[in-house]
Amino acid sequence: MTDSDPNPELRAPAKPPWYRRRAILLSLGVAIVLAITVITDLPTHTSIAAQVSEETTVLNEVTSDAAPCVAAVGEAFGFYADVTKGSLTPSEQASLPALLRDDQASCSFTSEYVYDLSGIEVPGTAAGRDVGGLVSTITLWVTSDALAAIDAIDELTTDPTNATQVAALDKAERLLASDRASVNAELHAADGALGGAHLPSPGLPALPSPAADS
Repeated sequence: MTDSDPNPELRAPAKPPWYRRRAILLSLGVAIVLAITVITDLPTHTSIAAQVSEETTVLNEVTSDAAPCVAAVGEAFGFYADVTKGSLTPSEQASLPALLRDDQASCSFTSEYVYDLSGIEVPGTAAGRDVGGLVSTITLWVTSDALAAIDAIDELTTDPTNATQVAALDKAERLLASDRASVNAELHAADGALGGAHLPSPGLPALPSPAADS
């Protein structure tokens, strides 16, 4: 008699690390927004010009921290397009797994830039709640939806007809587009809270959509 599991096929699949589960990342985002809401409700006495300067500093930091993942997901979609077109040489095809691992790392909490992004402090200005929501949304764009897209592309570069991964990429593309729309709305709201200021956009790219892929 042995201690081995008599039904190994019934064992539940291992869960992904916490930093790759969208539900947990959403909860973290809500916590960030709630904390920022409390800060924003505190009285402030700085001028609009000073507030614009403070929020501009925050948004520039967000853009800088998100940049490696923005570049990585753009590169991954480029690889996927090349694979779909069949334009890669055997040598280029063989190099894809290592390159995509680097892209995945750029959008994970294991990245120093992503870690810094998740810890950005938003000042308690009139626009703080909106900018805080923007930071939370971009963190979700990076750590959940961009990473999910790269994961799916990684699988599809070796098995382009994998229906499960095609569906996963389709979902990730839709979430990336939704995140981008939310960021634009939050930026517009922050501009309004600061008297029509024009805060710098983090510049999330308009990545390929499922409709555009067809």
